[in-house]
Amino acid sequence: MKYLIIVESPAKAKTITNFLSRNYKVVATKGHIRDLPEKRFGLEIDNSHIQPLYTISKENQKKLKDIREYAKKAEKIYIATDEDREGEAIGFHTAIALKHNPEELPRIVFHEVTKQAILKALKNPRNLDMNLINAQQTRRILDRIVGYKLSPLLSSKIQKGLSAGRVQSSALKIIVDREREIQNFKPQEYWEIETIFKKDLEATLIEFRGEKIEKLSITNEKRATEIYNSIVSDTFIVEKVEKRKREVAPPPPFMTSSLQQSASTQLGFSPKKTMMLAQQLYEGVELPDGKKSGLITYMRTDSLNLS
Repeated sequence: MKYLIIVESPAKAKTITNFLSRNYKVVATKGHIRDLPEKRFGLEIDNSHIQPLYTISKENQKKLKDIREYAKKAEKIYIATDEDREGEAIGFHTAIALKHNPEELPRIVFHEVTKQAILKALKNPRNLDMNLINAQQTRRILDRIVGYKLSPLLSSKIQKGLSAGRVQSSALKIIVDREREIQNFKPQEYWEIETIFKKDLEATLIEFRGEKIEKLSITNEKRATEIYNSIVSDTFIVEKVEKRKREVAPPPPFMTSSLQQSASTQLGFSPKKTMMLAQQLYEGVELPDGKKSGLITYMRTDSLNLS
């Protein structure tokens, strides 16, 4: 073994191993090696600075020990975690835990787990992106401040078991506001008149006696009946037929939210099940020839761009 590649998923590690020679060893962190402590606040805060106090859990100590043994034997170590905030942070914290300078370890990225993509990534390493790392740390710190400080207060003052969170509290506010709009909604009666001709032509009435008929403009049954009785026996003439060419663009590729929406409406899948299956397709599945390869690009994205 000459080269060590660090990923976060054992399944992805297994797939990548199949693409490379014996000079490469691919190991998985199985998530974050370092994180904020579970049973204490884990932040030092003063007027001008917030310092997270990261720890390595007992569970992760064993994983780290194994990775360190491989790292000692390797001529070069590659960080190959997912190209998002969490993946960048996993690579950063793993480098620190291995006592390497994160800015010196080559970082490789790929958007599909295929042999071609892996080999191309190895030829084009970059540095870890500190902007993504700082974004992840900021999110983690905000989660800890909001959840750790407010949840006990809600549980003791309002109802046991209540919790607060950076995302869940904001989402709750949106839900409450929407529910209040629903409760304050006052139904308004309106009528629409649609016509079906003998030639199997359907049409919507848009003008009557020089008056434009718009949605909500027919507000009662009396007015609707008056219009109906006036036009039901009339004869209509097609004055003009317009033909237009229209370009219909193909649907855009999925991003995370649209993938979850389509899987829910068409297949009845929960978001959790959708992401679990997408993760498997991304990390690699066994093909009919017995080889393993990823079938989709990275599934956690809000971009519609194709590389």
